[in-house]
Amino acid sequence: MDKLQIVKIGGNVIENRKALKEFLADFSEIKGAKIVIHGGGKEATQMAKKLGIPLQIIEGRRITDLPNLELITMLYAGKLNKTIVAQLQAFGSNALGLSGADGNSITAKKRPPEPIDFGFVGDVTAVNEVLFTSLLAQNIVPVCCAITHDKNGQLLNTNADTIASEIAIAMSSHFEVTLSYCFEKKGVLKDEEEENSVIPILTSVAYKTLKKEKTIHSGMLPKIHNCFEALKKGVAHVRIGNPKMITEKVIHTQIQL
Repeated sequence: MDKLQIVKIGGNVIENRKALKEFLADFSEIKGAKIVIHGGGKEATQMAKKLGIPLQIIEGRRITDLPNLELITMLYAGKLNKTIVAQLQAFGSNALGLSGADGNSITAKKRPPEPIDFGFVGDVTAVNEVLFTSLLAQNIVPVCCAITHDKNGQLLNTNADTIASEIAIAMSSHFEVTLSYCFEKKGVLKDEEEENSVIPILTSVAYKTLKKEKTIHSGMLPKIHNCFEALKKGVAHVRIGNPKMITEKVIHTQIQL
């Protein structure tokens, strides 16, 4: 079975021009099939403040009302997505930027308003495997942003970590998939204050203990949940670390069931 690298990059990498350029240069060196997924929440928050668009966060999650949906669509599917695509072209990777609506690549349904109304937030219902396998067969690199659609003309804000996991699961019937979550840290840390306290292997049993002890908390919880879901549903390898882990043997966290 052919190998496929799926890499999700976080906001701190995207908003740092030097870090993004270094990541994309490394990503371009990966041989064979590859997909990159990005969000951009930090830049969206900064832009909302700049434009005077009110922002509401509940339990660490953005409430996506219409003004915020319009803003993140312009930012995620526009500026950020096309910046990544253009830089990949400069490094010799023939990239194609996609929102979920493009080529019907990712469909979602609007999250129910109970118990919290998150607004125009979508939960993934389907990934267009035919489209992705066709693009990869032509040596095209899909660059997916965190915008999906409901097939009724409505765009939806969808968690980029979840999109990465769902694409990895869908493609695992066609490829041996490695899913990498890249962010500014070296991996999942035992101690937030100690950069080198990386947990090299995180099993589901260890995760439950660390979650109970609140060693792992907040935004890492949904990320790691997506990691385990991917492994349970056929993804071969899942890892978390800084962008250098995709080309170099640097310390990172390997997720195992």
